Amino acid sequence: MSSYVFSAGLIAFFVIGSKATKVKTSMKKQIEADYSEGGQRNWIQVICNGGAATGFATLYMLEAGCREKPIDFRMSYYESSYALAVLGALACCCGDTLASELGSVWSKGDPRLITSFRRVPRGTNGGISLVGLLVSLAGGLIIGLVFLLMTVLCLTGYAIRSSPPQYPVVLVGGICGLVGSLIDSYLGALFQFSGIDEQGRVVNRPGPGVKRINGVVMLDNHAVNFISVAITALMAPRVGLEVWTYFV
Repeated sequence: MSSYVFSAGLIAFFVIGSKATKVKTSMKKQIEADYSEGGQRNWIQVICNGGAATGFATLYMLEAGCREKPIDFRMSYYESSYALAVLGALACCCGDTLASELGSVWSKGDPRLITSFRRVPRGTNGGISLVGLLVSLAGGLIIGLVFLLMTVLCLTGYAIRSSPPQYPVVLVGGICGLVGSLIDSYLGALFQFSGIDEQGRVVNRPGPGVKRINGVVMLDNHAVNFISVAITALMAPRVGLEVWTYFV
């Protein structure tokens, strides 16, 4: 609870992600052999998705206390950097979740592998589509918009007027949602095994009757999520600094 803004962003991600997992579940069962219905998250998934955000939120609390502060690199460099790192982590989680859950069922054709752009079956680790990219961008923009609205609601009028414009946070969220999803796809294409079984479903483990599509057995989905979220969170402050420098 270091910030109402962070809490609102976290709630928005979980609500949106939970809704997305329930879209066209019957189709997802036909695509992926390991698909689990309902969108329930175990403790490993919670840590991998929320660990980076929690870490940077803790650093923000140690630096600024439990209060809201506007993004202002001139007056509050470290607080602004930690806040944008939290934004980047949540935007990456939301964008990647929407790309995975909606891109595979809303796209009209099969995705393309991010490393070679060849067509691969839906549900393949590292597969990207135009719909998936658009919804990952939208997911990040939504988290950025939640950050903006909560910042405006929680700060006094004087604090808003005396600080730089806060609207670039929405753009930073969109960038992190899109780029984070691409990082996740790239890591998945290289380090996660994808194969197709005799029923035509995508599986994440080699076995009898499984034909390899791409990747190797090195990382699972939890590890890929953790790494991609951490990378996005670390790059978010730099992205924010460049965006604010351009707009302000």
